[in-house]
Parts: sequence; C-alpha cells; structure tokens
Amino acid sequence: QVRLVETGGGLVQPGGSLRLSCEVSGIDFNAMAWYRQPPGKERELVARISGIEAPEYADFVKGRFTISRDYINHMLYLQMNSLEYEDTAVYYCHGIPRYWGQGTQVSVSS
Repeated sequence: QVRLVETGGGLVQPGGSLRLSCEVSGIDFNAMAWYRQPPGKERELVARISGIEAPEYADFVKGRFTISRDYINHMLYLQMNSLEYEDTAVYYCHGIPRYWGQGTQVSVSS
C-alpha cells in the first residue's frame, strides 16, 4: 500500500523554523522530493534527493532549507530555517516520479 503522510506544518513567525516529516511506505524510497504550492500559484519544486547524489534545492530556499532522510525508518524530512512570508504554502512530499502526499500547510505570519 502506497503511503506518504506529511506532518509538521503550522503557523510560524518570520525568521522562525519548522521541520516537516514525511512517512513513506509502499514505494521506492530512492528518489524523493519536497514541493510546495503557494496560494494562487503553481506547485513548485523545493528540494530533491536521489541515491547518493548531492541534494538539489530551488534557489529561493538555498542556505535556509535542508532535505534529509532516514533510510531505516523510511522518513523524509525538510528542515526549514529563516522562514519568510513567501514560504507560506502547502508543502507536499513526492515520491518521484508519481506519488504524492496529501500536503501540510505552512503559514508564515507575524
């Protein structure tokens, strides 16, 4: 059974941090990614991790966000620091190429 379940979203002030988690089962865990969809905009890639390659990041999160994973427990993570208003979005866990979680809302507001 395919299962991608995100947790960890919430409301945070600008400059704050959140850690998103994604519990993954039923799919190949090799190539994973985080996407986000800001209000009224298209879904966009945030970060991607595949095999032993270095993670890739969108320019707008470089130096602030870190993607990582726990192979033993099949957990994918996104550590988000120095959050900005523009980071407000629904964040999705993605099992490349075709599996998606239900999303978790991240809201950055003072």
